[in-house]
Amino acid sequence: MVLQPRSPAPQFTAEALVGSEFKTVSLSDYKGKYVVLFAWPFDFTFVCPTEIWAFSDRYEQFKKLGAEVLGFSCDSVFSHFNWVQQPRKEGGLGEIKFPMIADPNQKIARDYHLLFEDEGCACRGVFIIDPEQKIRIMIINDNNVGRSVDEVLRSLEALQFSDKHGEVCPVGWTAGADTIKPEISKSKEFFAKAN
Repeated sequence: MVLQPRSPAPQFTAEALVGSEFKTVSLSDYKGKYVVLFAWPFDFTFVCPTEIWAFSDRYEQFKKLGAEVLGFSCDSVFSHFNWVQQPRKEGGLGEIKFPMIADPNQKIARDYHLLFEDEGCACRGVFIIDPEQKIRIMIINDNNVGRSVDEVLRSLEALQFSDKHGEVCPVGWTAGADTIKPEISKSKEFFAKAN
């Protein structure tokens, strides 16, 4: 199946590190909420901790928007556990506020079309999944370029605004900025102010 916005999000149940405990996590547990699902290539690498820190440090902002954050790699829960024991100053993670899902059989990475088969790891994917568990936004980077958590938050907020109000968000939209009514005559209100 080809994944694109509005596709059903592939379901999964997997073991995860949640705080300092191993728990089973299913995507279906989060039905009715927005979910930000992101993947990183490998534990104990270089760009990955910077992204994981950023998602964890901004976790409360996602929660305020009614969204859950879930992260995964093709490593084991034991690898995740050891990585959070290592301090940030040494390239470790320290405390992480969202579930770190283990995907050692690479099923989640494969189902989300993120798996680099020859490397045995996921590429840097972010999926914003709506309360009906449909994929609405996909951001996929090659592994040498980290993502912007600011952009993920902005995209989530824009999607939620559009879903709630039925208006569309122009480039770079942030909360409080003008939106566009998606009708030819009414859209001209926005375009008349744009120039």
